[in-house]
Amino acid sequence: MREPAELRRQRILSVVESRGAVRITVLAAELDVSVVTVRRDVEELTRSGRLRRGHGVARPVRDPVAPAPADRTLRDRGPSPDAGAVALVVPERHSYLYETLHGARSALEESGIRIALHIAPPSPGAERALVERALADGVRGLLIAPRWPGLHAEERDHGWLADVGVPTVLMERRPRPGSPLHALDSVCSDHWYGTHLAVEHLVALGHRRIVLAARDDSPTARSVRAAFAGIAAARPEVTDWTVVLSSPLAAADGRGAAVDLAALLRERAATAAVLHGDVDALMLVQRLAENGVEVPRDCSVVAYDDGVAALGSPPLTAVAPPKTEIGRAAAELLLHRLSGAVGAGGPVRRTELLPTLEVRGSTRALEPATE
Repeated sequence: MREPAELRRQRILSVVESRGAVRITVLAAELDVSVVTVRRDVEELTRSGRLRRGHGVARPVRDPVAPAPADRTLRDRGPSPDAGAVALVVPERHSYLYETLHGARSALEESGIRIALHIAPPSPGAERALVERALADGVRGLLIAPRWPGLHAEERDHGWLADVGVPTVLMERRPRPGSPLHALDSVCSDHWYGTHLAVEHLVALGHRRIVLAARDDSPTARSVRAAFAGIAAARPEVTDWTVVLSSPLAAADGRGAAVDLAALLRERAATAAVLHGDVDALMLVQRLAENGVEVPRDCSVVAYDDGVAALGSPPLTAVAPPKTEIGRAAAELLLHRLSGAVGAGGPVRRTELLPTLEVRGSTRALEPATE
């Protein structure tokens, strides 16, 4: 999925403002886009006064300066353009959460609230640094979707994120019970229900041996894996099930093993698979076809995400989390907290929205003779 231009330009700004002058070729390599695209973005950012352009380099509008003395107040620096804004922090190159971002953006813009968008690179502590900068600039609220590839990364953020000091809402993240974030507002998809929809659909079609090939490098992935194991184990109709990684890069540590899904399906006599996420699902379906397993003739497939599942051949039946609505609901909750209205400071809210199932051409009823 192509990254929106404004998000790419925000990433360029973040890199340049944190490092100073950066060569165009370096930006292109880090953003994995062409030099021509970066040069065009830098020209646009220069025209709007957000960057300066040199010979083959992009420079911040203001050169980096030494930290202010401890006794210097924010007022001494002059007003920040982000004072009174709402900070919106999401990981870079994350199409799933970009849809959530757009939902939040529409709700905030409709309320006339300025948005300070921050794109976090995939490095430890990236979100914290961006949030601290936003707070120093005077933002009055925070919407955040931390990357959290593993439990360690989540635990590392517990302390500071629980003590941000401004109203904060987690988007598409569910605080673990008993953690310091348990008392933080959150809005997320009910991934147990989404997984239930996938299994229920396949069981209703007569499938009894089901494989889940899923990522394991995000809170959503871990929720889907845990939900599938619990649901499959509790369904008497499901006589055999297993969980594997959907791709070699799908583990939190980046050291997953390649999955031979065709061989696994044959080994377990499985007739159906749930695949998370969409891009991995499309690639796995292609590999199945290369290995003589046709979808849905030999194996029914349900994808989880529904970002690009409909573009597959065949179009994939998919669980569709309400990503845009998650962002809008999170923004509306934050606006309520900031409103000062009666009840705005009420109890913590944990909101879950239910996914839907989009039935397409990758699933079919199992013929009794093959069961």
